[in-house]
Amino acid sequence: MTGPTDSPLPVPATKAGQEGLDALLTRPGTALIGLDFDGTLAPIVADPEQARAHPDAVPALAALAPKVAAVAVITGRPAEVAVRGGGFADVPGLEHLVVLGHYGAERWDARTGEVSAPEPHPGVAAVRTELPELLERLGASQGTWIEEKGRSVAVHTRRAADPQATLDSLREPLAGLAGRHGLIVEPGRMVLELRPPGMDKGAALAGFAREVGAGSVLFAGDDLGDLPAFSAVDTLRSDGTPGLLVCSGSDEVTELRERADVVVDGPEGVVRLLSELAARIG
Repeated sequence: MTGPTDSPLPVPATKAGQEGLDALLTRPGTALIGLDFDGTLAPIVADPEQARAHPDAVPALAALAPKVAAVAVITGRPAEVAVRGGGFADVPGLEHLVVLGHYGAERWDARTGEVSAPEPHPGVAAVRTELPELLERLGASQGTWIEEKGRSVAVHTRRAADPQATLDSLREPLAGLAGRHGLIVEPGRMVLELRPPGMDKGAALAGFAREVGAGSVLFAGDDLGDLPAFSAVDTLRSDGTPGLLVCSGSDEVTELRERADVVVDGPEGVVRLLSELAARIG
């Protein structure tokens, strides 16, 4: 997706992407930088509790954030977990950063260090109670791992003998369980997340873009849960707000790569892009 250039910045593959990059560079004070966490700022690891941002992520964000309207880390994780894993708290330069956790249901603001959130959906507690027995009944308790996310519950299959086959076998029964309790299933990279409907990264990104009056939007993601945010950027572009879609590339998910304006090499590539933007804006 990149080509020969005198600039260290990647060359967008689409006209819309180039317009988004140009708007960000020429009017950075109105730009919103939106970023997924796992797989985008933090490398994917077998145990999500051990996920930590790339070591250069915070320095890159601290260099870029003061030059743009806002930076939003938009994640399915609880906001406080992403803040802890990212090392975002009490960092000079990150005053313009917010973490929109649980797909926007929670919000952590670097200026205050506080999290605001509504009450959890009651279906999450019911699903949490029934999941272990269901996995046992399906013969899927070995190699799978349940992640408690407060406002959602995720079943990971990365540790299974055949992660993809296990994931595929669980799609239908988990969808049935979720549906009985008013939830939906969000698939991802060797994970199925049961969460309330109406929570997605697209709605979170669009809402925050309106809040800050974004004149341009960059969003970087790596997984299927980031597709709604890509669609939100497409909608913003059709309404006249330039945008740039960045894929943190992996071999596990190809849909984002196909829709992105720019593909970079995982979290390291995302961090490099953020650093290059900060340097170019000056």
